[in-house]
Amino acid sequence: MEKRRIGSLDVSIAGIGCNNFGRRLDAEQTAAVVDAALDVGINFFDTADTYGDTKSEEFLGRALKGRRDRAVIATKFGSAIDEHRKGAKPEYVRRAVDDSLRRLGVDCIDLYQLHRPDPETPIADTLGALDDIVKSGKAREIGCSYFTAQQLREARDAARGAKFVSVQNEYSLLHREPEKEVLAECEREGLAFLPYFPLASGILTGKYRPGEPSPENARLTKDQRLAERFLTDRNLVIAEKLRAFAESRGHTLLDLAFSWLLSHKPVASVIAGATRPEQVHANAQAAGWRLSGEELAEVDRIAS
Repeated sequence: MEKRRIGSLDVSIAGIGCNNFGRRLDAEQTAAVVDAALDVGINFFDTADTYGDTKSEEFLGRALKGRRDRAVIATKFGSAIDEHRKGAKPEYVRRAVDDSLRRLGVDCIDLYQLHRPDPETPIADTLGALDDIVKSGKAREIGCSYFTAQQLREARDAARGAKFVSVQNEYSLLHREPEKEVLAECEREGLAFLPYFPLASGILTGKYRPGEPSPENARLTKDQRLAERFLTDRNLVIAEKLRAFAESRGHTLLDLAFSWLLSHKPVASVIAGATRPEQVHANAQAAGWRLSGEELAEVDRIAS
C-alpha cells in the first residue's frame, strides 16, 4: 500500500481509527481487525486514551504484541478520562504519556497528539512538556487535533523544541470546513492532515439511502446523537448523487470518499473505523482511485 509522511513517519494512506476498540469490540474482535489491517498493508493505527474507557489502547497493544515493528501507533491525550486526568498542563502530559505507554505495552509512541486545545494552559507550556517527552524517547513525533489555523500558527511560534507535525480535524465530502483555512496552513507549513469522520459516521459507505429505513445494527441506528447530526436529508441527498457519480465510473461511494480525501496534498492517511475484517479490506481497496481534474470538479459541484 502507498505510504505518505507524517513528520519522520511513513504511514499507509488507509489507516485504522481505533475508537471502536473497547467500546463496540472486545479484545478478540479488536485482534481480528488489527490482523486484517496488517495483512492488507495497513500500518497506521490511531487511538486515544479516552477511547473505550482506556481499553482501546490496551486492546490495540495486545493485538500488536510481537509485531510492534509493523505498526505506526498514534494516540492522544487531553480529553477528560475523569476529573483528575484531563487537559494539557505539563505535569499531566508527563503522567498521561506514561499511562498510555503502559496500556499500549510499548516503549515509544510514534505520534503523540494533543486531543483538543486546553484554554487553561498556554500552548508553550504544553509544547515544552512534549519536547521533553520526545527527547526522552517516549514519543517520536507530536501532533494536535481540533486546532484552527490560528491555533496552529500560535503553536508554531511558541515551539522551542519539538513542533506539531500533524493536525487531525473532521473532514469529509459532507464536512468541508478545513478547506477554509486549515488545509492551506498545512500546505504552507508542511503539516500532515488527518481527517476524522472521513465517512461522515457511515453516510459515505452507501448503507444509508433516502426513503429507506436505516440498517438494523448500524451505528447511526443505535446512536441518536450522531444520527441527529449526520442522518439529515441534505446529507442523504448529496450522498445518493455521489454514489451515482462513483458507480457511473465503476467505483463505489466508499471508493470516492477515500480517494477524494487523498487527492488533497496535505492528507496523509484516511483513518476510518472498522468493526469487521471485511470493512478493513474494503477500506484498503477504496484508497486506489486517482480522480482526474474533471472528476474532482464534478464532485465539488455535487457536494457543494
